[in-house]
Amino acid sequence: MTQTASNASYLTQEAYERLQAELRELSGPGRVEIAKRIEAAREEGDLKENGGYHAAKEEQGKMEARIRQLKQILDTATVGEAPPDDGVVEPGMVVTVEMFGEEETFLLGSREIADGSDTIQVYSEQSPLGGGINGKKVGETASYEAPNGKTIEVKILSATPYSA
Repeated sequence: MTQTASNASYLTQEAYERLQAELRELSGPGRVEIAKRIEAAREEGDLKENGGYHAAKEEQGKMEARIRQLKQILDTATVGEAPPDDGVVEPGMVVTVEMFGEEETFLLGSREIADGSDTIQVYSEQSPLGGGINGKKVGETASYEAPNGKTIEVKILSATPYSA
């Protein structure tokens, strides 16, 4: 896999394969289906007042954006097995930290690993928080600079491999 430090993300093999399948579906059958819908709506006449045509064109735009996003993710991803359960914070881990006196639990890595799950918050390893804790061990304290310029300290309470 090609990786650049600024935009590479970690994906499990399962997430990588799932995204590849989505890309194949959107690039092939998805494009054919939307083209048919646009053509059928075109045949209805005046395009200015044709809601079906405009809806299909908007859906086509969203689909093409998702195709570009998937290509970028897949082209820059670091693919591997789930990280070992060794208490070291790294992409693919569910991390619990203490921050501002409260516990916060999140997945470190790409939201694509979580398969669209809204049940867990996701922080990229390139985010300020992600970069600050990546490589730290349970029990250690890390600090990072927030976007507002303040330094924030976090204590690593737990780090376990993510499982869907």
